[in-house]
Amino acid sequence: MADETSPPTVVHRSRGRDGYRPRKTATLLAQRIVAEIADRALPVGTPLRPEREMLEQYGVARGTLREALRFLEIQGVITIKTGPGGGPIVARPEPRHLASSIAIMLQLTHSSFRSVLEARAVLEPVLARTAAEHISDESLKGLHESLDAMRNHIDDVDFFLAENERFHALVAEAAGNQVFALLITSLNWISDGVPLGVEHPIELREAVCKEHARIYQAIARRAPDRAASAMAAHIGGFATYLERNFPRLVDAPLRWDQVDP
Repeated sequence: MADETSPPTVVHRSRGRDGYRPRKTATLLAQRIVAEIADRALPVGTPLRPEREMLEQYGVARGTLREALRFLEIQGVITIKTGPGGGPIVARPEPRHLASSIAIMLQLTHSSFRSVLEARAVLEPVLARTAAEHISDESLKGLHESLDAMRNHIDDVDFFLAENERFHALVAEAAGNQVFALLITSLNWISDGVPLGVEHPIELREAVCKEHARIYQAIARRAPDRAASAMAAHIGGFATYLERNFPRLVDAPLRWDQVDP
């Protein structure tokens, strides 16, 4: 009889259409490495063990280890430094990594750019409403800083796009759910449309800045209905801009290489 204090046996299987199948050793190893990075709270830039030590520690073949590390590199979990003293280094996945995975699925399901806009139109007003109800003083300060940064660098398109992404992520985070923050940031990476040729002229940037100010003011005043309405108007306004200036883009099927070129 098993010791009642011993942990339950974990069967490493993955779901599939035909039931359950064993996971690849490289996949299990990649998951173990991620768990170790998370459990030890390793900061970005921390070197992992050299290959020789990892082979000894994990007891796997060199090909299995390299496959696991390559998978983690693609996912943005690590970077691989080449040359003497090189090896795997802890990184952090960026929104584009999740956006890339979403784009693959969207392409294979023949989904359009419009579907991403519609998803944001449903999700973001709800998040703005929740943020107005629960936002902390620290999060409110972050929103104000983002708004000021966008105003002060309105002539820099790249800075504008990065700050726009940050503002929406901060609203989602203020709503208290990190899953939504990651999802919204990734959808924003897709829907800004830059790789597809969407332009963000100064007039649009100034309009977005004013809309962000309205959203901020509503959240700062803890006015949920106003915050949701301001966010809905903001998302809807950008969709209208795209439909007016890039009509063929909106209903065209999305492609992975357009999102992660």
